[in-house]
Amino acid sequence: MSAITSPVVHAPEAWSLPYKGKVAMACLIIAESSIFTIFVVAYLFYVGKSVTGPPPREVLETPIFYTICLLSSSLTVHFASRFLERGNRAVFLGLWFLTIVLGGLFLFGTGREWHRLIYEHGLTISTNLFGTTYYSLVGLHATHVTVGLLMLSIVLFFGLAGRVGPEQSARVDVLAMYWHFVDAVWIVVFTVVYVLGR
Repeated sequence: MSAITSPVVHAPEAWSLPYKGKVAMACLIIAESSIFTIFVVAYLFYVGKSVTGPPPREVLETPIFYTICLLSSSLTVHFASRFLERGNRAVFLGLWFLTIVLGGLFLFGTGREWHRLIYEHGLTISTNLFGTTYYSLVGLHATHVTVGLLMLSIVLFFGLAGRVGPEQSARVDVLAMYWHFVDAVWIVVFTVVYVLGR
């Protein structure tokens, strides 16, 4: 007598909706990416078409150190959110603060570059096409860094007050997504302005 075996049927896993904060941030990032694309295309279209000086190759200095600071902050914000998930608030706060410091250093470097361009080389937003597109593109990115630093600082404030724990890790991840976006955009801006646009 042979036993009849029936195949084991596994019930499909229940599908759950993604976290609405991440969906909203992804939509924001897509919208912001299109804005940056317009500015990047404008920069590339007008570079080299200024009839008056100074041209980019004579005044731009490659901000290697400040770029390393900003890109490193993607690592610190990533590991900060991972430590918060595990409930290690002390390490989270330390890495979160380091992220703010690195982002602040980058913004300081942008300010120093603008000061040098304006006061040493006379390059303003109205000097020529290069000045207009340069300050528009880099300024748009600097604005996003400033907004990000403000949001990171608010989280740090609440974290120091003991109001941020593992239960808020999903919200912290949403902010980390924005910060990664800011860093990724800088790679594009850096390539366009300091590599291709010279």
